[in-house]
Amino acid sequence: MVRIGDRPILWHLMKYYAHFGHKDFILCLGYKAEVIKRYFLNYEEWLSNDFAMSQGGKELKLERHDIADWNITFVDTGLHANIGQRLMAARRYVHDEEMFLANYSDGLTDNDLTKMVDSFRATNNVASFLAAPPSQSFHLVKMEPDGHVLSIKSVRDTDTLINSGFFVLRQSIFDYMRPGDELVLAPFARLIEERKLLAYRCERFWCMDTFKEQQELTDLANSGRAPWELWKPPASPPGGAR
Repeated sequence: MVRIGDRPILWHLMKYYAHFGHKDFILCLGYKAEVIKRYFLNYEEWLSNDFAMSQGGKELKLERHDIADWNITFVDTGLHANIGQRLMAARRYVHDEEMFLANYSDGLTDNDLTKMVDSFRATNNVASFLAAPPSQSFHLVKMEPDGHVLSIKSVRDTDTLINSGFFVLRQSIFDYMRPGDELVLAPFARLIEERKLLAYRCERFWCMDTFKEQQELTDLANSGRAPWELWKPPASPPGGAR
């Protein structure tokens, strides 16, 4: 529920998925589950939509709606459950889906989700995730056993990629999971052994791991230049289009 501008990052992420036509959501809740539930139960559409007010505020007419066509299932998956356990707890809600999407809900991107899903669908693999360059700038150090440094370089000058938390999964992912498994450790290791795990390289924007990045994303949102807000129409140039 960390806010980017006037909305929590979860909302931005759900808007991103809805932009690509994915409007059935399952929220795997744990710590502060009641905060997320209350947010959507008391959702205020006027915050992010243009509207006309009349009768001194007694009547509001929205120009468009945010979440009217969303279906959201709220699932309490435990205070201390890991990602794999939360996914297993939600299994019954996707049992009739051959493929489904999953997300850590802590990052934003403008990656073309349809292309990612279609490229995965064309294979017989079990899982895929978005692999992105680290959004933070830090230095990688290579050293000898006695402590002498052999090299030091910025991670951005390497081909290092990280799991950004955007997943496309087939129903058969559950066949590779055991009770208590963390999703990307044992299950993914089993998939790697069978060459059934794909990484989709992110060539576009991806960000959000630290408080500093939350501030940067908020600045982008407040300036109207947020790359991930694909649902917004392009801004008209001053004075109208020429």
